[in-house]
Amino acid sequence: MSLPTIRLKAKADRRLRAGHLWIFSNEVDVKVTPFSNFEPGTQAVVESSTGKPLGVATINPNTLICGRLISRDIQYSLTKSFIVHKVNIALSLREQVFSKPFYRLVYGDSDGLPGLIVDRYGDYLVVQLSTAGMELAKGEIIAALEQALQPKGILFKNNGQSRALEGLLEYVEVVSGEVPDNLQLEENDVFFLAPAKHGQKTGWFYDHRMSRARLQNYAKGKRVLDVFSYVGGWGIQAAKAGASEVVCVDSSKSALEFVTANAELNGVKNTVEALCGDAFETLKQLKDNGERFDIVVVDPPAFIKRRKDLTNGELAYRRINELAIRLMEKDGILLSASCSMHLKRDVLVDILRQASRHLDRNLQIIEQGYQGPDHPVLPAIPETEYLKALFCRVTLI
Repeated sequence: MSLPTIRLKAKADRRLRAGHLWIFSNEVDVKVTPFSNFEPGTQAVVESSTGKPLGVATINPNTLICGRLISRDIQYSLTKSFIVHKVNIALSLREQVFSKPFYRLVYGDSDGLPGLIVDRYGDYLVVQLSTAGMELAKGEIIAALEQALQPKGILFKNNGQSRALEGLLEYVEVVSGEVPDNLQLEENDVFFLAPAKHGQKTGWFYDHRMSRARLQNYAKGKRVLDVFSYVGGWGIQAAKAGASEVVCVDSSKSALEFVTANAELNGVKNTVEALCGDAFETLKQLKDNGERFDIVVVDPPAFIKRRKDLTNGELAYRRINELAIRLMEKDGILLSASCSMHLKRDVLVDILRQASRHLDRNLQIIEQGYQGPDHPVLPAIPETEYLKALFCRVTLI
C-alpha cells in the first residue's frame, strides 16, 4: 500500500528519535505537506526535514496531537497482520505474568498501538478506540482480535471523552459474537461481576490489581472504609481477606448494586455494607456519627483531568484525604490513590503530609503501589505512567 508523506520541520524529529510516538501540529512543515491533503485517520510516512523516513503514523489534521507513530519501519502499516503481530507481543507479556485471562491486553502507546485499549474478560474483549486512526481501522482490529484470541464476543465501548477531541462520535456496540451486559472476572482469587456495557470505561479497572492484593495483607480483623468504591474492587477483596466489616461508599446506586452482588458472589454479604452518597458529604456524616475505621481506602476518579484543573484538583485531594484521616482509629492504614496523570507522586506525598500535620497526626508511607504490568510504561512518554497508590500508617503523635 502506497502511503502519502508528511514532513516535519527542522529538529522536530528529536522526540520521535528519543522514543516518543506523538507528532504535534506545529511540528509539521505544512508548506511542503499541507494538512489539507489528509482526512482524519489517514496513514502516512513521516519524514524528517531532510526527507529521511522515520516511520508510519496515523494522522488527524484537526487535533493538537496530529500524528501517532505506529511503526518505525515504513514497510509496515496498520493492517490486520500488523495488529495481530502487536497483539501477540502484548499477549506474551500478560501470559508470563498472569495465570488467568483477566487483564488489560492492549494499553495504547505502551503496546505500540496508540489509541487502542483492549481489556480481556476471559472469552470476551472490551475495546476502546480513542483516535481517528484506530476508528478508521476498526475492521482490521476486529479481524485481528478474532484471529489472535478467538473470543466469544467483542464489545466496542466507544463513549470516552477523548473521542470528542478527535471529532469522533460516541457509541457502544457488540461488533463480534455476543457479549453479556455484565462480565465476570477474577482478580487476586476474588470474583467480580463488572458492568461492561453500562459501567465506567470498560467496566473494570485492572490497573490497581497489585495494590489491591497488597491491601489484603492488612485487612484481617479490620474495619474498612472503601471510598469511591465503584463495584467494590478494594472493599470486596478486603472482606474476602478477613476484614471484620467493610463499608463501600459511592454516588452511583447502580455501582453499589454490583457491590452487593459481588459480596454475595464471594460469600461475604454479611460483612459488606453499601452507602450511596457524595463522598465528601458522606465522610463528614460518618465523622459526625462517631464512626471510626482501621483502614480507609481513598481511590477517587481523576480530580485533575487537564493542567488547568491542577489547583482545584490538588485542593480536592487534600480535602478528601483529611476527611479520611479524621475517620481513622488512632493507629490505622490510609490507602490514598490517584489516577490523575497530572498529579505527580511527590505532590501527592506532600498533600498527605500537609493533611496529616493539619490534623496533628503522624503519617508514615509504608508501601507504594504502581500500575500493574498490563499497563507498561514507556520511558519516553511520561503520560503512560499515571497511577499512584500510597499505603500510609497514620498514628496519633
